[in-house]
Amino acid sequence: MVILDDVLLRRYRQRTFRLEPGLRLRHVAAARAFVEERGFIFFWPIQGIPFPSLWTATAGDRPVADAHDDPGHITWTWKDQALDKGWWYYAKVLRGKATLIALDVVPAFYALSENYGDPQHDYLDQYRDGLLSYEARVIYETLLERGPLDTVNLRRLVHMTGSGTGFETALTYLQRDFKILPVGVAHTGAWRYSFVYDCTHRRYPDLPEKARKLSRRQARRQLLGHYLDAMGAGTVAEMRRLFGWSVDEVATALDDLQAAAEAYGGYRLLPGSEEVWVGAALKAELEHADDVPEGRLVSAVVRP
Repeated sequence: MVILDDVLLRRYRQRTFRLEPGLRLRHVAAARAFVEERGFIFFWPIQGIPFPSLWTATAGDRPVADAHDDPGHITWTWKDQALDKGWWYYAKVLRGKATLIALDVVPAFYALSENYGDPQHDYLDQYRDGLLSYEARVIYETLLERGPLDTVNLRRLVHMTGSGTGFETALTYLQRDFKILPVGVAHTGAWRYSFVYDCTHRRYPDLPEKARKLSRRQARRQLLGHYLDAMGAGTVAEMRRLFGWSVDEVATALDDLQAAAEAYGGYRLLPGSEEVWVGAALKAELEHADDVPEGRLVSAVVRP
């Protein structure tokens, strides 16, 4: 096993997360480029899940501000502006949290969903198999039949206006399974702000066909490659925590990346700690690092 230098790892993430002041996002065009560069990012930083986010890349590595006039909240404006423009795919996906995905990466996510052939009817098989809740079925059917609806009117039509109805849980599930997504903002409700939702296949009609070209194995390899490119390195536990995959699914994806010289195992952050997998970009930096502080090693063989 080899000890991975944590200083170099932090420096790597400072760049890929855009945390350095000179790399911060200043305008929406830069935000679009950042999503395309990374493949997928969170909208907000998620506690306990280190990963790039639009907020930290714009406002710096600090908590999301409560003040509405905080300059970092320009990210909210960018997100709302993009909902009907197709700049990226935005929905609650990873960990059920707001995620921005580059359009060329969406098919890999879709290939891992429970959508197989006909979005108009496949959901009924899921419902019969117990994979889709009653609330999710009703919400999806309503959007199928009525077209785009804002949250307030959607609640009313599905008779889920009270608390404890399972509406929000179902809404999140449908987004995670790439059945629906926000496509706009309506000035409805007490806050005069609510998302407008529509069916994914209606907004991206070619997505099912693009996803069919990918096996689940190929999709996981592609997504994990983006993960390692952004993170530099990660453990199997960290990868499972983000994607929700099984140990075997992560292991197979890592084996495929290793065979293509895109991932390297055999590293640790501390002697005796969990194995860390390193992406090709960080591996290249480790091999050519010449500015590590005195007294630290780029890597060192762990002696028994």
